[in-house]
Amino acid sequence: MTGPGFQPTLGADGIARIRRWHEESYQARKNAPATPRTYHYLGLTLTVPPEVMPITPVSHLLGERVAAEAGPGDRVLDMGTGCGVNAILAARAGADVVAVDTNPFAVRAAVANAERNGVGDRVEVRSGDVYSTVEGSFDLMIFDPPFRWFAPRDLAETATTDENYRAMTEFFVGARSRLTARGRLLIFFGTSGDLGYLRALAEDHGFRVETVATGTATRDEVTVGYHTFLMTPS
Repeated sequence: MTGPGFQPTLGADGIARIRRWHEESYQARKNAPATPRTYHYLGLTLTVPPEVMPITPVSHLLGERVAAEAGPGDRVLDMGTGCGVNAILAARAGADVVAVDTNPFAVRAAVANAERNGVGDRVEVRSGDVYSTVEGSFDLMIFDPPFRWFAPRDLAETATTDENYRAMTEFFVGARSRLTARGRLLIFFGTSGDLGYLRALAEDHGFRVETVATGTATRDEVTVGYHTFLMTPS
């Protein structure tokens, strides 16, 4: 199963609804003031530029699990780090973290936020596409991938769109070979993306999946589920 060969598991109505939601969110972001925002979140102070994914009302579903799962002695990879939030939570728990993103605004924000929150010495931020700048093995790999499989129209949209799930597919293809003997994944995803494809990727690449956090939101009278998954090699 590869990104270019991605076929949606959703029906036509589901695909149309997600495309409509995505377009509404895109236009709202384009019309919003292009200024950095500051968030106070799980004991952190984070500054997020407009080109980087903000903290959302469901971010804690992953963040709280990162804080609980990471610990002293862990080597952690935070894939698609964005503003660095989950890398910082893992580092605050005592882990040493490699954080990766393709967006240069995200890389700079993650460096600044790690320093701001007192863990700059435990978070190494790299510019890279999936594993292109990643070496070695990890005890915990964190990924909050883009939910949508559309082609991004600008740099900021790369936080929410991954064309044909190319990056998410590459992540799973290479994940097992980069985990230590006690390695595990924390993955965040929702039904406003193609959750069936994510589950198929995990199964195809030999991961057991446990749901460790769940939340919901309602949009256009449709309930959307958001889930944090703990995945371990089977």
